[in-house]
Order: sequence, then C-alpha cells, then structure tokens
Amino acid sequence: MSRRRITDVEKKIMQDIAYNLKSILVRKGLTQKDLSEMTGLSTSAISDYINAKTLMAPNIIQIVAESLEVPAGSISPSLKPVDISNYEPQMVKLPIVGRISCGTGALAFENVEGYEDTPKAWLNGGEHFYLRAKGDSMINARIHDGDLLLIRKQPEVENGEIAAILIDEEAVLKRVYKNGDSMVLQSENPTYPPIVCSQKNVEILGKLKKIVISL
Repeated sequence: MSRRRITDVEKKIMQDIAYNLKSILVRKGLTQKDLSEMTGLSTSAISDYINAKTLMAPNIIQIVAESLEVPAGSISPSLKPVDISNYEPQMVKLPIVGRISCGTGALAFENVEGYEDTPKAWLNGGEHFYLRAKGDSMINARIHDGDLLLIRKQPEVENGEIAAILIDEEAVLKRVYKNGDSMVLQSENPTYPPIVCSQKNVEILGKLKKIVISL
C-alpha cells in the first residue's frame, strides 16, 4: 500500500509548525531532548516535527503547547482561535514536598508545603510530586533557587540523568552516574565538588521531568 501524498496545504502547515517550534525552543533555551522529556514524546518524533517531516496532530500540538506554556496557536496558526480559547487542559493537584523520609523502608512525605495545579499532559504515567530547588548547585542546568521541580517517582535512572536523591532524609537534585557499587552525584555548578558514595547509602526518589520557573 502506497503512502498518502502530503498536500501542499499540509506541507505549508508542517513548515510553519517546524519554524515556530524551533523559534520557541531557542527563545526558552530548550533542546529537543528537553522537549521530549517534558512531553513524553520520543526524540525522533520531535525531530520529525522540527524538520517538517511529519504533520503534528492537533492533540499533540496541545500537549506540546501545554508543556512549553505557550498558546497552541503560536505553534500552529492553522488552528482556529475558537479551538484554542475553548480548550481547558485537564489539571491535577500534586504535592509540593518539603521533607521525605524512608525510615520504614517506604517513602513518606512528612512535610507537604501545598499543592500545585499541573496539566495532565505533563504526566506520562506513574506517580509524580514536586520538590522546591534550594541553592545554586544546579544553575548550569537552568535550575534556580525556589524553582518547582516536577519529579516522576522511580527507583532507577540512566547515567547522566538528573534525579532527586535521598541522602540522610534530605532530598537533593544531582546528575547521577553509576560505577559498579558506587554512585557519583554531580552538581551543575563547578564550585561544588561531586559526591561519591555507595549505592547502598542513597536512594533514588525519581527523575526530573520538568522545571517550573519561580517568578
């Protein structure tokens, strides 16, 4: 079966979306990988959209727009204004956790500062919560003091990913590298030395999914 031919109108829409998406990423200082992690879309799919190889479906445009915190019409002007104005993203309330413990072997949120309304489009399955960034140890990852950090709860992350780590009942955010039984927790600020520890002495709480900039 042959593939359906892309019409000239669709090609123009694809080119507009590609141009607008690249412009938004540049303006926000984001990479294609950042957008992939924010939306749950594959990096190959995002690459196809940015290079005008695939037509982005309306529901995907809404997911990307919510993740980038921009109007859907700024990505695809072909969307009718009424579609944008009438669209209300589904929201869930997630806890902003101030302190976490695992003394009983299970994680416990001991100090919940409040709850943050969060678009469901930001969540790609699993359990999520927020931590509030403290200090300047991750500034080169565009994480600043007071920012809200959306964390997907999971016990493992890939080498080089940023994760929330529990050390002595304090949750810290670091880039994780594993080497045998050891773990290197790397800050994104050269003034902070890496933390080298045994994997037995720390617990991975979850993976950083999104940064909500503090105003």
